[in-house]
Amino acid sequence: MAIAVAQARGIALLALAQSGLIITEYVPSEVKLAATGYGAARKEQMGVMVRHLLHFPQYSDLMMPPMPLLLAFVMHICFALTH
Repeated sequence: MAIAVAQARGIALLALAQSGLIITEYVPSEVKLAATGYGAARKEQMGVMVRHLLHFPQYSDLMMPPMPLLLAFVMHICFALTH
C-alpha cells in the first residue's frame, strides 16, 4: 500500500512540475508558525487565526467552517508568507 501511495504522489508531483506550477512542501510546525507565530499551535488556534486574518465572521461551534477548509487556508497563508 505504501509503495502505491508513493507512486501516486510521485505522478502527481511530476504532473504539477510539468505544468509549471510551484511545488512547495511544509512540515506542520512551519505551517503553524506562519499562521499563529507559534510552531506548536493546536488546530483550533490556527482556525482562530485564519478567521482573524481573513476577516471571517465569528462562528458558533455549530457554524464553524470545517477544519479541512481552515487548514487549506492556513497552507495558503504559509505559502504567501514564504514566497
